[in-house]
Amino acid sequence: MATTPTDQLIKMRGHSNTSCHCSCMVMQILFHTVQVLSQAEHRAGYCAFYEECGRNPSLEGALIPPIVPCRNYSRARELTGEHYRKLKEVCPMLDKGLGSTFACCSIKQLTSLEMSLTLSKALLVRCPSCAENFAHLHCINTCSPNQSQTVKVTKVMNVTHLGKTREVVVEYQAYLATSFADGAFQSCQNVRIPATGGFAIATMCGRYGAKLCTPQRWYDFQGDTSNGLAPLDIDFRLIKPGEVEGVPEGVIPYKGRALKCNETTPSGGQVCSCQDCKESCPVLPPPPLPPGPFRLLGTDGFLVISIILFCLLIFSFLFFLLVSCLVKSQKKQDQEKKKKKGKDQNCNDVSQRVIHPAEVSCADRNSMAAQAFLSSVFQKWGTFMATYPLMVLLVSAVVVLGFGTGLMFIELTTDPVELWSAPNSRARQEKDFHDKHFGPFFRTNQLILTAPGRKGHIYDSLLFGTQNFSGLVSKDLVIEMLLLQKKIQNIEFWSEDLNRTASLKDVCFAPLNPNNSALTDCAVNSLPQYFQNSLDNINAKVNMTELGVTKEVDWRDHLIYCLNSPLSFKDITDLGLSCMADYGAPVFPFLAVGGYRGDEYTNAEAFILTFSLNNYPRTNVKYNVALQWEKEFLKIVQDYQSNPTTNFTFAYMAERSLEDEINRTTAEDIPIFMISYAVIFVYIAVALGEYSSWRRILVDSKFLVGLGGILVVACSVLASMGFYSWIGIPSSLVILQVVPFLVLAVGADNIFIFVLEYQRDVRKPGEEREQQIGRVLGNVAPSMLLCSLSESVCFFLGALSTMPAVKTFALYAALAVLMDFVLQMTAFVALLSLDARRQDNNRCELLCCVTVATQKSNQPNEGFLLPLMRKYYAPVLLNRYMRFIVMLVFLFMFSASLYLMFNVTVGLDQELAMPKGSYMLDYFQYLYKYLEVGVPVYFVTKRGFNFTTEEGMNAVCSSVGCDQFSMIQKIQYAANHPEQSYIGISANSWVDDFIDWLNPGSRCCRLYSFGPNAGNFCPADKSSFLCGRKCMAKPSNGVLRPTEEQFNRFLPNFLGNRPDLQCPKGGLGAYDTAVVKDDSGEIIGETFQKSDSSPQRFPKEIHRTRDAAFLPMRAASRFMAYHTPLTNSQEFTAALLRARELAYDITQGMLKINGTSPDFEVFPYTVTNVFYEQYLTIVPEGLFNISLCLLPTFVVCCLLLGLDLRSGLLNLITIIMITVDTVGFMTLWGIHYNAVALINLVTAVGISVEFVSHMTRSFALSIKPTHVERAKEATANMGSAVFAGVAMTNLPGILVLAFAKAQLIQIFFFRLNLVITLLGMAHGLIFLPVVLSYFGPGVNKAMLVQMQQAEAKTRQELELTNNMRQFYDNMSYEDDEAKEEPHANATKATVYAEGPPPSVKHKQEVKIDHF
Repeated sequence: MATTPTDQLIKMRGHSNTSCHCSCMVMQILFHTVQVLSQAEHRAGYCAFYEECGRNPSLEGALIPPIVPCRNYSRARELTGEHYRKLKEVCPMLDKGLGSTFACCSIKQLTSLEMSLTLSKALLVRCPSCAENFAHLHCINTCSPNQSQTVKVTKVMNVTHLGKTREVVVEYQAYLATSFADGAFQSCQNVRIPATGGFAIATMCGRYGAKLCTPQRWYDFQGDTSNGLAPLDIDFRLIKPGEVEGVPEGVIPYKGRALKCNETTPSGGQVCSCQDCKESCPVLPPPPLPPGPFRLLGTDGFLVISIILFCLLIFSFLFFLLVSCLVKSQKKQDQEKKKKKGKDQNCNDVSQRVIHPAEVSCADRNSMAAQAFLSSVFQKWGTFMATYPLMVLLVSAVVVLGFGTGLMFIELTTDPVELWSAPNSRARQEKDFHDKHFGPFFRTNQLILTAPGRKGHIYDSLLFGTQNFSGLVSKDLVIEMLLLQKKIQNIEFWSEDLNRTASLKDVCFAPLNPNNSALTDCAVNSLPQYFQNSLDNINAKVNMTELGVTKEVDWRDHLIYCLNSPLSFKDITDLGLSCMADYGAPVFPFLAVGGYRGDEYTNAEAFILTFSLNNYPRTNVKYNVALQWEKEFLKIVQDYQSNPTTNFTFAYMAERSLEDEINRTTAEDIPIFMISYAVIFVYIAVALGEYSSWRRILVDSKFLVGLGGILVVACSVLASMGFYSWIGIPSSLVILQVVPFLVLAVGADNIFIFVLEYQRDVRKPGEEREQQIGRVLGNVAPSMLLCSLSESVCFFLGALSTMPAVKTFALYAALAVLMDFVLQMTAFVALLSLDARRQDNNRCELLCCVTVATQKSNQPNEGFLLPLMRKYYAPVLLNRYMRFIVMLVFLFMFSASLYLMFNVTVGLDQELAMPKGSYMLDYFQYLYKYLEVGVPVYFVTKRGFNFTTEEGMNAVCSSVGCDQFSMIQKIQYAANHPEQSYIGISANSWVDDFIDWLNPGSRCCRLYSFGPNAGNFCPADKSSFLCGRKCMAKPSNGVLRPTEEQFNRFLPNFLGNRPDLQCPKGGLGAYDTAVVKDDSGEIIGETFQKSDSSPQRFPKEIHRTRDAAFLPMRAASRFMAYHTPLTNSQEFTAALLRARELAYDITQGMLKINGTSPDFEVFPYTVTNVFYEQYLTIVPEGLFNISLCLLPTFVVCCLLLGLDLRSGLLNLITIIMITVDTVGFMTLWGIHYNAVALINLVTAVGISVEFVSHMTRSFALSIKPTHVERAKEATANMGSAVFAGVAMTNLPGILVLAFAKAQLIQIFFFRLNLVITLLGMAHGLIFLPVVLSYFGPGVNKAMLVQMQQAEAKTRQELELTNNMRQFYDNMSYEDDEAKEEPHANATKATVYAEGPPPSVKHKQEVKIDHF
């Protein structure tokens, strides 16, 4: 018998006396023997191991049983029967046909392999070629008939299994060609997890995550037993073509062909979708760039337009001056010629032109008639009010009290949503739809903790290499954070609403156990959750050997792993800890840490600790419980912050914080407003007084009159608020802050005009005090009516605004202004009458019983302001050179402001609503600095779309077989360009995960095979023996789609299935609230129940048996994505606009699906939309509101001035310039344009009316011969009253507001109101007189005719007197010669007994101001 090399070696070992030559022969033979043995281990058709031999003895804590194969070097087995069918099912790529198929795996091994592949396929099944390549790899390692050629066993152990000790394989090397390894990796690289929007490979690449994953790292993780899934260690060796170093002799690296992701599989699987495979994506043009700035001639287009406008205005003005000079020169020449001819023999001028009544225009007659009528009516009214002052005051008080009782029903709106979002606005309707069907977005309570100044360290990890740890990420701070977290979690308090002790579990958001939550079910996201909030887990450490190096691994290794693989149920260290939070969900890195770059999570600068509460409706008793918990939360956090031993510097907020801080600052700033009103009151009281003598200072002061004026303003505001409270229109803090200021500006102006006119007037002989008051009121009341009516109509029209805050403000302001005018015409006239009676009796104001001996002067009291403006200001202002300069400056200011107006920033950053020093300001700063992801955005589908059809599912999903332009795919396309779409993370998709959940390749959807539950859904954690049936069969075309019946039958099971290791695709927590429907598909149910397998939150109406009749599912549904970090209102507004554009595009595509309702719609929903939607339309809305306010100022001015269109037009132009200049100065001073600014701009129109209309009317009614003289008269007489009444009343009160704590008040009430007042004063007292001197209306000829007729009548009376005197002289010349002069004087006295004629009066009056 021939001897084998082994026999020869044994024989040689038996000869001990062999020569040296024989020893050399032995060494050669030994080497040859080892070489032959090595070749024998790696032969085609041979196995390296076969059959299962029990558990891996070196492995503990595995997530699945670590069954290992027996070491068995033998020939591959031919497969027949059931064995063959099982291989064909699990590893179809090894099938060579019956009778020709050999393999190195038993049926048991195939079953175990199937279970292992099932777990991985649950994540990869979306891409058939990826799943096929993944299975291909492990089938080759486990079952290849040439197994010994591709693997090398490196470690075996003895295991006793079934009473027999056998050698088992616990480690081997697998050799793969890089062509296959790289191809398989690339096919799986972009496969996504719809529930998270992340990549599946991130969970299969260990510490490296998706970005740093490579083929080698991917395979290393698969072959690492520390991942909890691999039963033995596999050392994957990736061999490049032609590389032989390191490859054992006889080993042939496997270089099969890996399918590309855009290829179909041999088993019929379709190409992967675009979302999972870039190669499958259609070629799309890049998204259009956002429109650039408007440009003309290579520069800013608005600047060019403004410059051109300025040049045109200046040219037009110069042209007007030139023409005016020519016309005036011609007239002057004509007048000189007439003067030469118009001299009588005594050289008297007889050329003065007399106006014939036929020359008077209809407009002039109407104007004079309107003035006469109004003056007559108000004169009679004022006389009556002044005659019965006490009765008038009593009736006024009763009326005000009647309105004021409505304040018992006042509703103060503090909810920002109700305040700034109209109920019928799109965002509000979308919010109501979302909250009604899916529930409100949960309440967020958050801390952002930092530790600046702490030194970081470098950690040399056994598994992860050198890692940088910031000073924040240290064990002591993690433990301190955990202790703080537990202290907050353990909050308990007595709840009056629940009548028991309440805690976090009563109000927390518990996504995986919403019905019967325990404290550990509450969603708390933080870094300690990677350790399940266990101090023991943080302190755990163990020695671990890797590649022959033994080191200690601790919390840092576990943290590194979890930050990169948050979905893992077990880390790869020997610690064997899970990364899942204690409430069962993953904590993604951006929810736990912030302030890092790229994926350097351990170098983070901030910890994030978030407690999520259910957002109950305000009518729910648990709403108050949530508020109470948040109050306790804030108390603990604030106490912790004030503790000197605290190692953190942090910011915090509760859901209630915004409203709390706004209410707090309002209360704190009330004293500021009170001081402001007090300053205004003191000014009015002092400024209204007449100070002719120190002895009469207490008599001539107007302290009580000023107080009465303030009370009139207050009563008008109270009456307005009471009336609207009666009819159910709520008020707001904006109304309380703005309306009194507005009414005070209007009321004070009218008070000053009335009182100053009375003080400047001289009582006529025989005229009663009450008649004088009535006459004075008849002069000034039409002007007061003009302003008040213009403003009131302006605000009533402003109530057409869609913004609730603007609308209610306009309504309250309109009625308050109207009531203020009414009370001024009644109560204030009565107060002035009483004060005049006191003053006439020389009684002191505050001590009415005390009188003074010094009598009141009979001379009119002009004060110091009127002479100053008449003598100095008006002549200087209306100098011909100064007028030109004024026009030039104001036209330039208007053009510049027009340019600045186009550059005003639109929006309101939420931190401006907070007072200075508020903890919320720190929170916003931390939020923008450290958070790495933006707010969630939901794409919500309304009812009307049939998800149950194959076409319907394909129009939504993003996996294999789905439309390349489906809903989810379009969102993914947008997420590829986050800088334009503001979509940072693509949307999750319950449709995709539902299809994957149904896939027979996973354990998720199975049915009980027998027993009482036979045919019902069987959870993944049940034995395969009990649940042998799959919910769906494997599709022949590789594209799995349930039928309508299957869809409706299994959807509730999917939504109630808690995700776990066996079935990570379960929908509970991720999707159970994302789908709502009823039997008809029109009414969305809100009642929830548990299924027989697991807690389920789903409408009771759709939980039915398999034999029920099903209707198409026309459900409301939502798909959650994430915005990029948004830091200001402009970005929030742009994100909303882009999201709506995307949703509209999605809607248009889904409307093309058969059976879709025409009114079906997809809309984006973010909790902030209701606040930022206004900025999409606030510019046209503002133009509309301001235009509505400007219209009545023009119309009322024209009507009350008797259709004086020119005066109305100049009035309108000046107010427009004030408004435009205000917006321009807003840009310069950094005041953003928003709803609060719009309210102030509407107010600016009202205040501008006060500055402008009085002056315009005074000019229009002046009968001075020239425009300049009339402008001087109006400036001196009315300008002084406007300056004292409007400007000087507002300015002191506004300046006090600079000390307010609230930034909103400082910016929008101090800055903006200061700008409005100063610009109104400048335009009303500087620009308008100059404009009137150039372009004002001519003298009213009807008034001139009336004056001429009065003068003619006077002349006739004088002639008659002279004739009578001559008659008497002729009769008794000698007797009366000495008495001639006294007789003439007596005749004049008789003629003037009833008062001087109009012409004489005109010459004698000190002040000429015809109202």
